Amino acid sequence: MQQDVLQKVVDIVRAQPHSGLSLGLYALVSTLKMEQSGYMYMLRKLRDLNPEQRQLAYGLMELMAEHGNQGEAWEAAVTAMDDAVRGG
Repeated sequence: MQQDVLQKVVDIVRAQPHSGLSLGLYALVSTLKMEQSGYMYMLRKLRDLNPEQRQLAYGLMELMAEHGNQGEAWEAAVTAMDDAVRGG
């Protein structure tokens, strides 16, 4: 599941790095790497997503709950999204 969710999110961000969906998912990923701040994400932003898109967000949250928001795959995905958003 980890690779699937991460890859889907990376693909979305790479395809349209400045779309509302991409920036919202990117913001969620960015907060899920900040344990010290309690993973502060504005849940009301989930209202802006359709049901399929919310499933991706929930998958990212589940990944965090399983400690999947660390390690090589996570870091590679975050780097790819950083590059897309900053360079796109």
